[in-house]
Amino acid sequence: MRNRNIVIMSATVGIVLFWALSGCAAPKTAVSPTATVEVARPSNSGGPGPAATMTGDAKNGAQIFAVNCVPCHGAEGKGGVNNPGSKDGTVPPLNPIDDTIKNPDPKVFAYNIDLFVEHGSTPDGPSPTLKMLPWGDQKTLTPQQIADVIAYVISLNK
Repeated sequence: MRNRNIVIMSATVGIVLFWALSGCAAPKTAVSPTATVEVARPSNSGGPGPAATMTGDAKNGAQIFAVNCVPCHGAEGKGGVNNPGSKDGTVPPLNPIDDTIKNPDPKVFAYNIDLFVEHGSTPDGPSPTLKMLPWGDQKTLTPQQIADVIAYVISLNK
């Protein structure tokens, strides 16, 4: 057993030395495997709607966005729309979208956007003038229209 431990220790030391001498270096900062990033969520509760799992059409989504979303989120979701009474005084842009909402997995990205579109949200602040409407809860947009808007917003952030 002692000989086996010596062999394992020697091999480990050899690998570490080879790695160090070959110009490889350990990362200067390590991220804890248990570290989590808090993803932005709407103030209104509720789970995803059917649109989160549907295939959207970004071209149709652009037309729906132009009619329903541009007044608050600006052309192409670029933002810059004043929202007096909110914490930062503006409506959040969607292009680029909040980094915690964006996700390389399109299903997760769609889920994150869907929660806001389905249930709406009230921004932080004492008395925001503008609030995200609950497009799905109020049935103002159909699930397919929401899926199309989600596809469009994702296309803006590629």
